[in-house]
Amino acid sequence: MILRFAAALALAASAPVLATAATPTLKVTTVDGHAFDLSAQRGKWVIVNYWATWCVPCIKEMPDISGFVKDHKNVAAIGLAFEDTDVKEIKAFLAKHPVVYPIAQVDVTEPPKDFDPPQGLPTTYLIAPDGHVAKRFVGPVDAKKLGEAIAGGK
Repeated sequence: MILRFAAALALAASAPVLATAATPTLKVTTVDGHAFDLSAQRGKWVIVNYWATWCVPCIKEMPDISGFVKDHKNVAAIGLAFEDTDVKEIKAFLAKHPVVYPIAQVDVTEPPKDFDPPQGLPTTYLIAPDGHVAKRFVGPVDAKKLGEAIAGGK
């Protein structure tokens, strides 16, 4: 799992950096079998968070993201498990570390095309209500950072 992720990061690092689409699309199936479509979230701020079960900073930020979403009705989130593991392991992890937002697993060798491949985890995109990428965070985020980005409209 970690070797495949490391290979994907090496491949991403050697490939030309593609800019994240100005208004990215994202259609994924969550680990509980539901569809998530980023375009259906228009009118809300959306947190798109790449993470992994083995990533300590990711685990530390998950409760903060979850609390932020719970406290802000104008904010939605989607967690993208960026790792090569069985979905059962992700579900078991989520049973121990529950969140209020949906989680989907994405392929580390073929991540969603409208987002840059993460150069490190966690990586979080804040999508504005009109669908454009307002901010990208590399490294952990917390409620303060998210609130400041939303208040600043960035």
